[in-house]
Amino acid sequence: MLLKHFFIGKIAHSSYILAGKNYCAVIDPQRDVDVYINEARAMGVDITHILQTHLHADFVSGHMDLAKKTGAKIFVAESAKCTFDHVPLTEGDSVELEDMVLKVLETPGHTPEHLTYVVIDKARSDDPIGAFVGDTLFVGDVGRPDLFPDMAAELADKLYHSLHDKVLKLPDYVEVYPAHGAGSLCGRAMGAKYTSTIGYERISNPALQIKDKAEFIKSLTQDMPPAPDHFSRCSDINRRGPALVTDLPHLAELSPKYFGERMSDPNVIVLDVRSYHAYASQHLTGSWHLDLGGNFPTFAGWVLPTDKDILLVADDYTKALEAVVWARRVGVDRIVGYLDGGMVAWATAGYRSSHVEMISAEELHSMITQDHSFVLLDVRAPLEFAENHIKGAINIPVSELRTRSDELDKDKVTVVICTSGNRSSLAASILEQHGITNVRNVAGGMTGYSAAGHIRECRACVNPHGSRFFTGFAEVKKHWDTV
Repeated sequence: MLLKHFFIGKIAHSSYILAGKNYCAVIDPQRDVDVYINEARAMGVDITHILQTHLHADFVSGHMDLAKKTGAKIFVAESAKCTFDHVPLTEGDSVELEDMVLKVLETPGHTPEHLTYVVIDKARSDDPIGAFVGDTLFVGDVGRPDLFPDMAAELADKLYHSLHDKVLKLPDYVEVYPAHGAGSLCGRAMGAKYTSTIGYERISNPALQIKDKAEFIKSLTQDMPPAPDHFSRCSDINRRGPALVTDLPHLAELSPKYFGERMSDPNVIVLDVRSYHAYASQHLTGSWHLDLGGNFPTFAGWVLPTDKDILLVADDYTKALEAVVWARRVGVDRIVGYLDGGMVAWATAGYRSSHVEMISAEELHSMITQDHSFVLLDVRAPLEFAENHIKGAINIPVSELRTRSDELDKDKVTVVICTSGNRSSLAASILEQHGITNVRNVAGGMTGYSAAGHIRECRACVNPHGSRFFTGFAEVKKHWDTV
């Protein structure tokens, strides 16, 4: 038995190759699947099994592409009611791979159809060695049950039983192979370590210390971080079977003239993926901005319209292609063109552009202490804002600006702040689309403002491995602190 781990940052997704001497399985594959094919080739094994723990909500899975390219069979829960060709699995089933056996546990909670695969390496022992737990159990956390809002309490109840009656019945030495790590919104307070053991999670995972089921349900159905828009879309895409990547549009290189003609179509939007500093200096009026260096895929899936074609502005063609890969991972498939030559070509062609004024932390502090005639808009998530914010700031999460921009006073200067400057730049682009153009973005965000000594340090801002959307596992932590 040989286990190979793959990890994608930003969406914090873990997938695995489980290999024997001649054959291997891929568990929870990402959409761009050549990484598994190349690794299997290097290992000298054939990909014969594709195992899905559940219908992933935060990304589009690569099961269809991988099956098409390798001929491998797809294994997924019968209760998922998938419409593509697959092997349906239920509680008590087993999947055999050479000397290995993967026993199937039905572990609903994060999603209704969730499975856990318990691995036995019979070449060594008849006892389990590891478990592919998907999003049921994480390092330091458990899966969130509120992705189906009308079923949140019911799924939290099922998650409690899946954990305590099944997963935690495994021996302490069994290794835990989750599908996500720190930074994913499929949980609330995941650790940065990729794997763990049942025993270590039993004694150190805050959620597992809540033995009372009612308290457990309460902790997972209150004060949860917001769920991005694409979470509901991706689950259904994965159930139906995603479009093959080879069938998606080719990225055309468009001259400024033709790019301008295309962007005038109401069924087309422009997405600028350069740094927020570059966007602020010069951008196409009305374009969306998502800094490719930030959490690009999460916000691409969260805010971009899904019913329109997308034209890209990037530093170069290589960066444009990188943006396409990230966007496709979250089901944003209609990127059709790229501005050849970028903003330099646009400017030298004499076309109109806009800009956003950038201010430093010290400039913001001067405005706060000397001038009260502006709006300070904090676009972080509510729990980030509650943990630490500047007095007098208005909190509207960036994803909600699409429908809440009318709450702002258009006659006043609007100063936008987030953790770093990335989300606030997205906010500036949304505000511009809604006619609010007297906007200033705070470079460095709350991180810079606290570093300048004007406010206490923000725990979320300085944690490089944690979620960018919340500050802690509030209810669970209260319980854990008393244990």
